[in-house]
Amino acid sequence: MSPEAPLPEIAPSELLTAIEAGRPIQIIDVRNATRVSQGRIDLVAPERFINIVGSQLRALTSLAGTGIDPAIPAAVVCGHGNDSRVVTAHLVTLGLDARSVRGGMTAWMDVVVERPLAAPPALDHLVQFDRVGKGALGYLLVSDGEALVVDPPRDSSAFVEAARRLGARIVGVADTHVHADYISGATALSRSLGVPYYLHPADSAYAYDGTPGRLAYTPLSDGAEIRFGRCRVIAEHTPGHTEGMTTLRIGNDAVLTGDFVFIESLGRPDLAGRAGEWSEKLWNSVERARRSWPAEITVLPGHYSSPSERAADRSVRGTFGELLRSNTALAITDRDAFRAWASVPGSFPEAYRTIKAVNVLLQDVTDEEASVLEVGRNECAVRAPAH
Repeated sequence: MSPEAPLPEIAPSELLTAIEAGRPIQIIDVRNATRVSQGRIDLVAPERFINIVGSQLRALTSLAGTGIDPAIPAAVVCGHGNDSRVVTAHLVTLGLDARSVRGGMTAWMDVVVERPLAAPPALDHLVQFDRVGKGALGYLLVSDGEALVVDPPRDSSAFVEAARRLGARIVGVADTHVHADYISGATALSRSLGVPYYLHPADSAYAYDGTPGRLAYTPLSDGAEIRFGRCRVIAEHTPGHTEGMTTLRIGNDAVLTGDFVFIESLGRPDLAGRAGEWSEKLWNSVERARRSWPAEITVLPGHYSSPSERAADRSVRGTFGELLRSNTALAITDRDAFRAWASVPGSFPEAYRTIKAVNVLLQDVTDEEASVLEVGRNECAVRAPAH
């Protein structure tokens, strides 16, 4: 690489496009193993993910024995996009077609993909926003020029831009629950637009000690309605993952389940240390869904854990009937067996406690601190084996 040549870089969004298009690419992560264990770009085949710290790579005089395939283009990633630039420049001198991921893992965690879905009759547009680094999903619902935003991330600009492009005015913002794995953008967006922020009252306090939060919100109690355009969204209180977990139902067409029902699991009930109590609530919520949701209703969850949860168009969705057959948790019909399945003790990132505090406005963090807190895929699903 000559001194005059510009450093080859790739934006995280371009990298995602290349991966989803099936183009051959390998990821070279130059962070230490601890950082990698907290979160990495996991969308490529295992043999195409190489973790070698930057200092070791810079000392190489050839690629032999590294596991790096000299015939496959590489994306080099670090924490913030600085170390990867130095390593990329060196790898290019060794003959590798390498590009530094601009902004590093911090930028990768913020990438949001807009995936339009088939809209039910009450809506003109239904858009799923896929934050691929976290496996987190948010939604934009548009009806007659008015829009509702559901579960937006800290940077909600993609939702705002999509609404503008679709000719809709955002008239409300909702969180299905107070999130633990990412900082919500809902309260900030509602304030900036001067529109209601909807949340179930049971989630307005800090889950770990009951300290009241400082949220200004419109109560989204069971049976409450959110009206916009010709659409009427009904709140169904489905606690278990949190005490205020709420599913948003659009007639018999769709349910936005947040962290209640996922494609392959359910929202874990142990994040506040009350797994026994909350697994009982989760059982009751599942029973309610089994009684009242038609098989053809489309489930639109708030998270996913693996690519296997994607539909053919890469969106994350499924009918309730399909999930009743394929989701292990939904197939358990014995109360005691379900509670044993759901309440197996597990660990979760310590950052979740802080994120919860931030989301009820009891703690402030800088953008840099927020990025550190949010690194890594969500750990919101029950991972216990079926009994």
